[in-house]
Amino acid sequence: MVVSFDLFGTLVATDRPDQPAEAVADSLAERGVSVPDDWEAAYRSAHREYDRGREAPLDEHVRLALASRGVEVTAATAREAVLVAFDGPVSRREGAREALAAAADNGPVAICSNCSVPGLVERTLERTDLDRGPDAVVTSVDSGWRKPHPRIFETTADALEASLSELVHVGDDARTDGGAERAGARSVLLADTPLSAVARGLREGRL
Repeated sequence: MVVSFDLFGTLVATDRPDQPAEAVADSLAERGVSVPDDWEAAYRSAHREYDRGREAPLDEHVRLALASRGVEVTAATAREAVLVAFDGPVSRREGAREALAAAADNGPVAICSNCSVPGLVERTLERTDLDRGPDAVVTSVDSGWRKPHPRIFETTADALEASLSELVHVGDDARTDGGAERAGARSVLLADTPLSAVARGLREGRL
């Protein structure tokens, strides 16, 4: 058995911007970008079509939204602005360390996270004292697929050099994390098994 964990809402709690368009606009302005007057409308509009299950990278969306208003920025500027806008306070959830340690006793451990902001998962892991890091990090923005699509769980199993049938995925969202079950892995949802009980369940072989 190998184990993957969702990150946000499962292992860590974070403060997200109440007004994401405004947070991104402020971050862009700090980098000398002339933000259009109708930025809110541009940010909320679709500027590219994605196949079902595909991730839409937020930095790409921001570049396209600005370009739709005649403002050009580099990929690096958009990426940095988006990362800073969403890199808010983060705290470790109770039971996270114990769950990771118990999972590591069974084999390699991965983070499998839906996140459209490049680098945010890695930055969050650096800033959170989880005692040990994962053996692999799989994000939707890097893999190109969002949970519950089977492809992101397949990528996670591959990263752990395991089959889907060997993978147990722990998460807090029945719609997204529950997709592991439909992909051929097993899912453990915090609504049924609180994080504080995950470590005990792993050590006793009940998960």
